[in-house]
Parts: sequence; C-alpha cells; structure tokens
Amino acid sequence: MPHPSWNDSYASGQLPWDTGQPEPLLVDFVTSGAVTPCPVLEIGAGTGTNAIWMAERGFDVVGVDVSTLAVERAQAKMAGHTLSCRFAEWDVLTKAPPDDSFQFVFDRGCFHVFDEPHERQHFAAQVAAALIPGGLWLSLIGSTEGPPHEVGPPRRSAREVTLAIEAALEIVELRSAEFRDHNTKAWLCLSRRRKMSAQPSTASGV
Repeated sequence: MPHPSWNDSYASGQLPWDTGQPEPLLVDFVTSGAVTPCPVLEIGAGTGTNAIWMAERGFDVVGVDVSTLAVERAQAKMAGHTLSCRFAEWDVLTKAPPDDSFQFVFDRGCFHVFDEPHERQHFAAQVAAALIPGGLWLSLIGSTEGPPHEVGPPRRSAREVTLAIEAALEIVELRSAEFRDHNTKAWLCLSRRRKMSAQPSTASGV
C-alpha cells in the first residue's frame, strides 16, 4: 500500500525526495529533444519543482499529488507567475485521470511506492488512460541493483516493472540509471501508449 500519510511527511519536513532542483534525468530527456512542448501530467508532483521547470520551457503542465499539503505548497510557488501550470490533488488508485489528452506523463519515484503487483498494474493502466495514443510515460523507479542501503527508495526488479507496465503500454526503453542526488540506483523506464493492443505470446516454431 502507499505511504501511510504523505501529509505527515510534508508537515514534518521529512522530504528526502524533494531536492528543490529539477530531476536531472528529466532535464536530460527534455533537453535532448525526446519530447517537445505539449500537454503534460506529472504524477507525484510534490511541491512542483519539476512541473514548474517544464512549464518554464513551454509545456502545458498539470501536476498532481495525493498530499493536500504538497499541492498547496506547489500552488504557492505559482503566485505571481503566468506559466501554463496548475496543481491538483489526485489519488491515482481511486480516481479517474484528470484528463485523457496528455502527450507526456512523468513520475519520479511514484510508481515504486506501491508494494502490491495489482496496484502497480492499476497505476500503469491509469497512465495509459491519461495518454493519447502514442503518448509517452517517463518513470524513474527504485532499482534492485546497487549495494544494500538502510534508507532510500523502494526497490523494484526489472521483472516487476515489466509485468506491471507491459499489459498497458509498450515499453520503449528500460535501463539502469541513478537518483543522482541520493546516489542510489534507479530504473529509467520509457513507455508509450499503444495504438493497438499487444499480441499474445506465441510458441516458437509455429
């Protein structure tokens, strides 16, 4: 299940994931031209750092988070700005996506907080429902690679990632990366909403 109380974390200031800087892997992805300004959904937007960074570069961004306090802090950052960026509370497991016309979805460490396979599968299905056909989802996920650590993001295997996502989206790229501010291993998973359903696995030689 998800973290028991994200609001408690924001109230206490225990926010190791909130670095105050845009995620370097997202910056690399955007500046490479892999995605150009378009409607974007950021899931687990927190206090809005990544969403605002994208909006400053011409993206039309909706940032959502399960924490009311996170959303309020993100909205406060927008005071005095005229960017195309807005924030809303959204529980990815219980509510329909806020829209179904996004061309890009981003999450940094949201997918991996769910322990149960059916929750991760539902998360992926919700992303697919939010994307237009051909739309992209970039997810940064805690990895089982690297040395043991006492604290840090939940760890998911490549198999767990694939099993959750492949039924809903085409996996374009799954590679080893790193949460650079925490020096912990991650998966960078890039997926695309299919324009047609995946075909069944077949026996060899048939």
